[in-house]
Amino acid sequence: WYYKGMANLHVFEDWCGTSIAQLRKNLHYPLYPHNRTTVKKLAVSPSWTNYGLRIFGYIHPYTDGDFLFAVASDDNSEFWLSDDENPDNLKLRAYVGKTGREWTAPGEYGKYASQISDLIPLQKNNKYFFELIHKQNDKGTDHVEVAWRLKQIGNGFSIIDSKFISLYTSLIVCVCVCVRTDESSLKAADVNHIPQTIASHVTRLQRSSQTPPLGVDMLRADPRDSFHQVPLLDRVRLQGVLPDCIYNPSYSIKGYPLMRYQGLQFVHLMYVYPNDYTRLTHMENDNKCFYRGDPYYLERAMNLGRNEDEGFRKAGKFEERKHMKAMERNKVLQDYGDDFDDYTMKRRRNLFSVQKHGRIRKKREDGDLNNRFQQMDQDNQPKEIQKPPEEPQNHPEGPKQQPRKKKKRRRPEQNQQDQHYLQNPPSEVKNYDQGKEKDSQRFQNIIMEKIPDQQNPGPAQREERLRSKVKQQVDQSLNPDDRIELHLRKAKYSNSSDRNPGLVAEDDAWVNQGFSEDEDYELTNRAVYDVEVKWCQTFQAKPLDLHALRSDWIDLKCNVSGNLLLEESEALSVVEAFMKKLNQKYPRQFSLEHIVNIEKKPDYSRGSRYLLELELLEASGRHLSLVQYIYVKRTEVWGSHKKQKAQGEELKLCNPYSFYWNPTAIVHFIIPVKNQARWVQQFISDMEEIYRTTGDQNFNVIITDYESSDMNIEEALQSSYLPRYQYLRLSGNFERSAGLQAGIDLITDDHSIVFLCDLHIHFPPGFIDTVRKHCVEGHMAFAPIVMRLNCGATPLEPDGYWEVNGFGLLGIYKSDLDSIGGMNTKEFTDRWGGEDWELLDRILQGGLEVARLYLRNFFHYFHSKRGMWNRQVLRNT
Repeated sequence: WYYKGMANLHVFEDWCGTSIAQLRKNLHYPLYPHNRTTVKKLAVSPSWTNYGLRIFGYIHPYTDGDFLFAVASDDNSEFWLSDDENPDNLKLRAYVGKTGREWTAPGEYGKYASQISDLIPLQKNNKYFFELIHKQNDKGTDHVEVAWRLKQIGNGFSIIDSKFISLYTSLIVCVCVCVRTDESSLKAADVNHIPQTIASHVTRLQRSSQTPPLGVDMLRADPRDSFHQVPLLDRVRLQGVLPDCIYNPSYSIKGYPLMRYQGLQFVHLMYVYPNDYTRLTHMENDNKCFYRGDPYYLERAMNLGRNEDEGFRKAGKFEERKHMKAMERNKVLQDYGDDFDDYTMKRRRNLFSVQKHGRIRKKREDGDLNNRFQQMDQDNQPKEIQKPPEEPQNHPEGPKQQPRKKKKRRRPEQNQQDQHYLQNPPSEVKNYDQGKEKDSQRFQNIIMEKIPDQQNPGPAQREERLRSKVKQQVDQSLNPDDRIELHLRKAKYSNSSDRNPGLVAEDDAWVNQGFSEDEDYELTNRAVYDVEVKWCQTFQAKPLDLHALRSDWIDLKCNVSGNLLLEESEALSVVEAFMKKLNQKYPRQFSLEHIVNIEKKPDYSRGSRYLLELELLEASGRHLSLVQYIYVKRTEVWGSHKKQKAQGEELKLCNPYSFYWNPTAIVHFIIPVKNQARWVQQFISDMEEIYRTTGDQNFNVIITDYESSDMNIEEALQSSYLPRYQYLRLSGNFERSAGLQAGIDLITDDHSIVFLCDLHIHFPPGFIDTVRKHCVEGHMAFAPIVMRLNCGATPLEPDGYWEVNGFGLLGIYKSDLDSIGGMNTKEFTDRWGGEDWELLDRILQGGLEVARLYLRNFFHYFHSKRGMWNRQVLRNT
């Protein structure tokens, strides 16, 4: 009695805005849509602007099981699903955005944490009422889709198609019959059958406790934030779980000389799992780092073809750059030593190759990367694609705009003065990045491989042809006198003195050369034709993984990228292998409660190092935290590289010899100051809050004071609740390097950690433990990446950017710092800016590596520069 294969689709036209809340403000919503029709799958792209959609009906599961649902859209959307067929039991399961600023590409289900639902148990013999709401503004490539998958490792999301949906049926009490809601025969005034639900009604929804402030996913509650409160499993109990092995990464450059600031090219990012949402998606209106802003590319990506069987164009396989050992890279870069001497401090802040990333994508080892946007379905003939302009050959930012566009996007050439150094790095940097640039260019060429031609015109071309055809019909309908007047007016504007003489007017020159649409209408009294909108047009889309397409250029040019994401399959396989070894030593003693965090430091020549942070449940019922470094060796030669795991082969896990962290090491925060009273007090208060929250007494605050006159810092420390502090008063002008070194000299325990700090920092609660985990004596220092807040922003409203080039915030064991000579107090006396990069050079030359991580809730406050030690007041006389 229900009609399967379709769902109800209600369209609300000509309504601006990008948020669902804006759609609910429409006077006619939800009972009086402009169009009531049906759709054959939960993936709609009408290629229109300023509209809202409401799609509802029933979902019919194909099996019993726990399902995950995912939604993607441009712009905002919400997916609601009932526990049964009753619309009154709807619950919000997944959504894209609340503020109107959020959007995704087709098939991109992992951009926001809200896009994927919790597990929902469904039964095959039942049907479940759903409602999908979508709002689109006048920009972007409009689309909305819902996908699902079973809870099974390896299953991917697939769009819900006609086999599993049906129209809504309503029970009309007055006649006591069940009505199939096929609305094609109903009048617009017939609205009794339309469900009014919590999703569609104008009543404002209560804010969910899971919704992060202002849509900032990084502020969402995460197990990482409170993991420091779980008791730590003693490292002694882990002895013998894995065998020891020699740890000697190939990227170590101990003993090889570096030129000034060359060490930046040997700092690499790590991969993390699960998603920590350090990617600043809430700021992508201003920083379109991952997506081309040009609508031609977006429409091309949708690939509005006519044959669904052809599927997606493949983006092609990114050719993997050959792994270059550290010594080989060092030799290549040294060949350019003379050129590098000309590299000045003024330019170094824009260094193109802070090759903290210097990585070879593991995903590129695994085969071809698909371009994730599928073509349109055959049952709805879509609009054609407009031919884009020629592709720029040397600039990765995107194409030039066609001159006929009303709004001209700023051309890349206009930014040459701003980006001169990024586009023209030193010669050694060009040599190092040559492989990556070729990969990027190859991908662009593949994207633009097929462009519309005369047989396959784009939407603007189709509109132009339609306009030309209408003009011919109108021209023929004019009487002779009107036709003569029309041609006279054409000639007048084509031969006027302010235009090129002899220029022959095109068919549409009467519009392009000065005639307004009103004049056209008055002259011709022609008919107006509206383009038919294919509201039922559907499409296919596969999940989009943008991390597979990330490049060093993106991570350096776009400082909102966040941590690289480790593939779920790899993370789970490593954890599974480790738990197997743990259970072999302690049968039935421990069970895995939760994977809190996994970090991977890849070494594509010898093997990868992982930091496992797991919450375990002991047989006694006690929860314990396991934080352990493990090493996975390469086991099989594959091509020019070594593959991590052959199919069916067990992972080779071992303990990297002497590479372990000390959970009780004292962390010394050293800060030199001068006349910064308000910030000193704020810093002390923040440190007190960390102590109250964690109860951790193994940290020390060291303040070196250059004769501050605006507060008594020593008294403030004495009256604080800090467990430890040291105060040293210095004389003379402020010197950051000298002030830091003076604080270092106060430390008597060589096996404690020095954290070179700044005054204007907001720390996450578990920061001290995070520093301990990433500082390994004799092996590794830690340089967390801080988010710099913009003016007016706060940690609860974090608008800003990641400081990808800064290394001034650094944790390192005192013994390691002493062995490389400490701070450079000779060169950096009355100036600062560069002392952090110079120190980095010596750390790497000393054989240490530097852990680099975007850290959640780690902020640098915006602060005024007025009144600081290097600034004077200009008196207004």
